Amino acid sequence: MVKYKLNNTPAMLKPSLGELVRSSFHSIFKNKSRTFLTSLGIIIGVTSVILLTSIGNGLQKYVNDQFDSLGSNTVFIVPGQIFNDKGGFNNSSQNRLVTTRFSLNDVATLRKGLRRSQILPLSQAVVDVKSGPILKKAKSLVGVTSDYGAANNALPSSGNGRWFTKDEEDKKSNVVVLGYQIALDLFPTTSPLNKKIVIKGKNLKVIGILDKKGSTFGGPSLDDFIYTPIGLVFDINGNQDIQSMYVKAPNKDLVPTTKDEISKLLLKKYDKDAFSVFDSSQLLSSINAIIGTLTIALSGIAAISLVVGGIGIMNIMLVTVTERTREIGLRKAIGAYPNAILLQFLFEAIFLSCFGGLIGIMLGSLGAFAINKVFPAIVTPGSVLLAFGVSSAVGIIFGVAPARKASQLSPIEALRYE
Repeated sequence: MVKYKLNNTPAMLKPSLGELVRSSFHSIFKNKSRTFLTSLGIIIGVTSVILLTSIGNGLQKYVNDQFDSLGSNTVFIVPGQIFNDKGGFNNSSQNRLVTTRFSLNDVATLRKGLRRSQILPLSQAVVDVKSGPILKKAKSLVGVTSDYGAANNALPSSGNGRWFTKDEEDKKSNVVVLGYQIALDLFPTTSPLNKKIVIKGKNLKVIGILDKKGSTFGGPSLDDFIYTPIGLVFDINGNQDIQSMYVKAPNKDLVPTTKDEISKLLLKKYDKDAFSVFDSSQLLSSINAIIGTLTIALSGIAAISLVVGGIGIMNIMLVTVTERTREIGLRKAIGAYPNAILLQFLFEAIFLSCFGGLIGIMLGSLGAFAINKVFPAIVTPGSVLLAFGVSSAVGIIFGVAPARKASQLSPIEALRYE
């Protein structure tokens, strides 16, 4: 009696991995409409995850770029305690009631104690601006010093005028530097340079126009700001209150020391809860933590559709098993291995989810590219790999049950199935 070894088993009974893959491809693409509809949940889920993560990544890059433009050696001084003990933003109602206003004496104190640093005070007023028949309401008039423009990379570019001088600052000269958008709004058909605008009955001469900058950290657009010597804003406000101050340390390595020195100087006059001293990295860390948490939460919500898509794949595969019961019974009757049947149906489920994942990645990437025209959105390789990996895992997880059902069918019962 001749005994056959396992490796002598006919190929049709023990198909190779390549044959199983080809058979799976043939089965799922035999009905293209059903394949597409089955994968739709995965497509929607992957597209949503790609879009949301790209928006989160783009927003983080935008915030980082904004801080880079301010410089890594910048220290901010603002009223109230904006950070809590855990390093996050302070949301207490007590902090909202803080009405601290810094003064020129505080500026003098800091300049005396920090001789190697630049002290840049800001005083703001909300004003109506008029240019001929054009009136723009509630715009920010920002009073700063003559060295503010150079220190904050805010000087007008070549051909767009200049920043005001120290002499103009000292004399409270009626001169202004316009942000990009307010210049366009007030002078839509002509250059604003050397033209006059009217604020609070004062005729102010436009000496400079800034390049387009957009908003900072989701706040008001810097392109709507109007910059003028700080003494002029004092006169308009009727007081010499200073809302905030920037301190430019000699270099970024001296930022921690500079912060400590500022706190010591201000604590001689104010309570510790009356002001906050922080650098760009501290603020950046808090903002990025918020953006990261928000991105993860939104992506998690979007990923629910991946689960729904996986359930859809499992349902269709169970239906497919039922439809092909007699085929499975016939294959098992002539000696097909249960594992071969299991692998074929599992491959079909994986291909369905991967097909949906690839289409979702393409749609998500195209959507992010379109969104980036109006809002920062960046697709990273990590988000693409994550989305594709999750979609593949969905196929494996939700394909196991139908595949096991197919492999465990009794050949006799399967052949009797009508």
